[in-house]
Order: sequence, then structure tokens, then C-alpha cells
Amino acid sequence: MNYELEYFHPRIKEEINRWPKSTLADYKRLAGLLIEFGPNMRMPHSKAMGRGLFELRARGKDGIGRAFFCYMRNRRIVILHAFIKKNTNHTSTRTGHCT
Repeated sequence: MNYELEYFHPRIKEEINRWPKSTLADYKRLAGLLIEFGPNMRMPHSKAMGRGLFELRARGKDGIGRAFFCYMRNRRIVILHAFIKKNTNHTSTRTGHCT
């Protein structure tokens, strides 16, 4: 029996639908797997964050998306928050000389 996926607020679904195409496509694929497998879904697709909070880890050529969710009674999954990760590659250049 499959799980039912819902969103805590309509704005969360709207935000996800604005994700870059490749990231959104992976999110939709992972959401389908989540509906089918529920809590049996593990890394690298889903990660337990602790205290009943989980992270869905969508990746695409255009970016990385994260959606936080929890499991509820009656086989329900609620997406609580979603965002696109910012670039974490920090390059620093130094100019001048140390004395």
C-alpha cells in the first residue's frame, strides 16, 4: 500500500515547481519512490535528520534541492519546507604580500 504525499502549505509546492527543470524532474522521481517505499527509502535519496524529520535529496545538472518532510499516521508524508541549495564552492584570491 502506497503512502499519500501532501504539503504543509500550498506555497511549498509552488516553490518546488519553480525549481530548475533537472532538479524538479529528480524531485518528482524521488517523490514517487517516497510514495512507494516510505520509510524504507534511504541514502543517497533520503536522510534522517533526527526527531522524526527527514530530508529528500534531489539533484540535477542545474542545482541541488532539499525538501524536509515527516511521516504522519495513516501512511501520510508531509513536505514541510523546500529550497535550492546555494553554491558552496568558495574560492578566495589573495592579493598583496605578507610582510
